[in-house]
Amino acid sequence: MSILRPHPVALPIGPRTAAVLLVASVAGLMMLCWPLLLEASPGDRVEPPFVFLALLPLVMVVVLAEMGEGGMDSRVLAVLGVLSAINAVLRGLGAGTAGIELVFFLLVLAGRVFGAGFGFVLGCTSLFASALLTAGVGPWLPFQMICAAWVGMGAGLLPRRFGGRAEIAMLVAYAVVASYLYGLLMNLSSWPFALGIVVPGHEGSLAYVAGAPVLENAHRFLVYTLLTSTGGWDTGRAVTTAIAIVVLGPAILTTLRRAARRAVVQREPAGHAVR
Repeated sequence: MSILRPHPVALPIGPRTAAVLLVASVAGLMMLCWPLLLEASPGDRVEPPFVFLALLPLVMVVVLAEMGEGGMDSRVLAVLGVLSAINAVLRGLGAGTAGIELVFFLLVLAGRVFGAGFGFVLGCTSLFASALLTAGVGPWLPFQMICAAWVGMGAGLLPRRFGGRAEIAMLVAYAVVASYLYGLLMNLSSWPFALGIVVPGHEGSLAYVAGAPVLENAHRFLVYTLLTSTGGWDTGRAVTTAIAIVVLGPAILTTLRRAARRAVVQREPAGHAVR
């Protein structure tokens, strides 16, 4: 196992920004998990909490503002813009056909090099830019943005002491897990509407049952995901991302780290930042 000296983070996360990231993540989880937490009776009209669709973009704007206040200068902003544009183009080439996604490997590598905060923002901007480029703007976009943001943020939170082949192996393992989790969370965002909403007593149905216990609905959802997504789209995404990291990862990591050394912004000694 090779040891790598920790690299500087281009976009440090201070306590204030970390708190905003936490708020954004909690809002995203609530937006995704509301079907499992909803208490409803048979016959009730069940609708998604559209307030979260309005809240999440506002929270993301605050995240960008906080990170800009914490030290994002023109150099870091330029790197963010370039990577967002590249990811938007890559996503358009793959278009998710048969699970082939070309956007996640660069998101993982950039999050690894530049840190969790940068990865979070890159996930948001990449999916937003690709939606504009491919006319893919719709009610699903906030879900895609927050899930991709978590993928980039998680890569930045991985242990930084590994290098060489050990680092690539760690990133591949993370990318595979993140690919499946991304698919699971995106399924959760649409599951209550894809199969409709039924009342208790419909045994064997995989649809969301209004008023059913959390564990019962969770079981139905997991079976639905395994049958419709895990073996196909999610596996394709995981394989594509893993292969891209193995083949292109070492060269891209080297390039991104050279850019990081030039773009990194050092805070004043009094403002200690955390990764």
